[in-house]
Amino acid sequence: MSLSPSAVTSNISDIPSKRRRTHSLIAQSSNNNHQDMSQSPADTAHSSQPPQAAAHIPKRGARACTACRKGKNRCEGEAPCRRCQLSGTACVFEKPEKKNANAMPGASVMQSQMIGMQSSLDRILSTVQSQAYGTQHQGRDGSGFMSRNGYDAHGHVGGQSSQPRSQTRSFPPLPGFAPPPHKYATYGIVPSTTPSSDDESEETLPRASLNAPIEALQGLANAAAEAAAAPSASPPRVKKRPRVEPIPRNAFPHVIEKGLVSENEARELYHIFFAGCHVFIPLFDPNYDTFESLMERTPWTFDAILAIASKIRSGNGPLSPTFYKCLEEAQGISRSSLFGPVVRKEAVMGMLLLAAWSTNGWLPSGHAMRMALDLGLHRALEKLADDSGKNRTEEEERDLVVSARIWLCLYWFDHQMSLGTGRPIVLRDESSIRHCRILLSHPMASPTDVRLISQVELIAQKTQIYETLAPLNGQVNHNTLAFIRRANVALDKWWQDCDNLHRQTMDENSLPRKILVGELHYAKLWLVCVALRGVSWDKMPFEQRELAFQAKDAAFNCLSIFLNSAEYRAALRYAVHDSLVTAAFSGLFLLKMANLFPAELDLAAITAQVEQLAQLLSDVAAERYALTLRIMLANLRRKVGMIAGLSAPMTTMPPPTLNDGIVAHGSGPYIDQSGPAPFTMEELGLAWPNERITFSPSAIPMWLQEKNLTDLGLPVNGSDGIFMDVNGMHGWSGDFAPMPGAW
Repeated sequence: MSLSPSAVTSNISDIPSKRRRTHSLIAQSSNNNHQDMSQSPADTAHSSQPPQAAAHIPKRGARACTACRKGKNRCEGEAPCRRCQLSGTACVFEKPEKKNANAMPGASVMQSQMIGMQSSLDRILSTVQSQAYGTQHQGRDGSGFMSRNGYDAHGHVGGQSSQPRSQTRSFPPLPGFAPPPHKYATYGIVPSTTPSSDDESEETLPRASLNAPIEALQGLANAAAEAAAAPSASPPRVKKRPRVEPIPRNAFPHVIEKGLVSENEARELYHIFFAGCHVFIPLFDPNYDTFESLMERTPWTFDAILAIASKIRSGNGPLSPTFYKCLEEAQGISRSSLFGPVVRKEAVMGMLLLAAWSTNGWLPSGHAMRMALDLGLHRALEKLADDSGKNRTEEEERDLVVSARIWLCLYWFDHQMSLGTGRPIVLRDESSIRHCRILLSHPMASPTDVRLISQVELIAQKTQIYETLAPLNGQVNHNTLAFIRRANVALDKWWQDCDNLHRQTMDENSLPRKILVGELHYAKLWLVCVALRGVSWDKMPFEQRELAFQAKDAAFNCLSIFLNSAEYRAALRYAVHDSLVTAAFSGLFLLKMANLFPAELDLAAITAQVEQLAQLLSDVAAERYALTLRIMLANLRRKVGMIAGLSAPMTTMPPPTLNDGIVAHGSGPYIDQSGPAPFTMEELGLAWPNERITFSPSAIPMWLQEKNLTDLGLPVNGSDGIFMDVNGMHGWSGDFAPMPGAW
């Protein structure tokens, strides 16, 4: 085998990638005066050869290189040949075989193998050196990418950018918290640890495994891995039944262990959370979920609790560094759960907390649902209700109770998110909540379990209502009206039953009972709005008009609960966004009714109530909902000629950061002269110092605009189509900013 020195030199130092050389040859043939800066000296020498040399036709008897012989192509017979030069392949010529090659067949075979190995090594060396050349010249445009034809993403030759380095685009670092090295195994509540029925013996494969082949295969794979890792002194022992894997230790430390938050501050935040948050998300048992227990069992949930409490402590003022530290840790751990196995049920609690206090909890609640299903939490109630005489330890009983509570809370929240945003309901397994009231009589029941049960039973009724009325698309007939009447009766019965459960341990003015009656009135309002979605309310017949005024009464009663209950007003700072939407939508519905029927309603009383609610929401940093109410108030006052600020003092707020699509500063021209005049901050009941700022009506959601005032039904996308988009193109970024997008 002979390897030409010129071929080695060309492939090691002068031959770029295939497409770069092709581009250089095309460029030089089209413009002889243009020299590509990425062209090597060997390219210039080759392109300057006369045409007859380039068009050399090999003779039939000439030798061919290894690459041309493999491809059955013609070869020039000289190294490097033109085909190898264009493709960037090492041009290797073999020695001609001798006449007496048959005398040593073994040596010939070995020589052929060595030639093939040498050719492969030459190609690898050429590729590595070509990539090294490209790496040295990439990255000048800030992206680190270089196209194979010698041009960068902006069209500059050789990666040379015309923009200065200070203007190059930079990308944020990717989030950390990689998945922990836990194996995929069976954790949590596993139905296959015992036979499913009496006809299954200890030696048979449980029917649950047949219904879940993936879980069965994972168990077999883990068993095989353990058997391979164990010493082989004795034959492997085959287990009769799969066992629950022991839960590994926590992979991530909590914020106290990392030194981000002191223990004294963490205890203060813990007490803030359990002063009211656990009532709105009845997920905890204060007697079991103590400070020390949560800190040890679940750093994820512990960090999430501290983040929520820190936000509540800040009120409508600036957020503290503690909030950002705790939120970053909690969300970082949550990211690690996306592509790794879930090993403990407390992970579902942490994800549910992040979803509940988020303005966009749809995605995290869906992930929490998948984690719960993976752990088998949906079977907890069925196991608790099983009275077949099986003896459980106290730890096993506690595990079932906690798992059932997590599942019920997640079931309610996920359904509420679906109904509230107009998205499809993902889980439709009502059998998993059939035995929900068993928690109330259990010795390990939590004080907030009675509220949890009432929420689950209410959402079951609302789901049935939605699935019946939503397909009608506002088509109201006698059957629809009869269904609405029956639904109202069922809602009254639900409230009566649940209030009887509450009154056993609570007085009439307690917060859970006030929340319960408020949810009754809001459910009746929601019922009518779903039934009459898209109906023009100013042209309705008498029966539908009466229905509209019944919804108005429900909204007024719901708003009165918020404003007249001292317990509810004080607890609103702990509320999740779903509770804030309940209050704000009731106020918006009243304002729409006042726009449609100003002569038949008490406008002064309605505006006074809505103004108080807007101020209350501003006090608890819910400016997204407060601003929406203020816009509707200003619109109503313009329409009927009322004077702003009669019922409540003007709010003095620090100027938030407003997006360009929502405001106009000073006396500059307004973009849309044909539309309604923009609202001033004075009309919205806000006092801005030193600058006159106007609010663009084009930023108002479609459901609130003048042309849609006759539509009192819920929009298809629920609350997303009602309230201001605080983080979007036309949003108000003062609410929760500069927090992460999910918050």
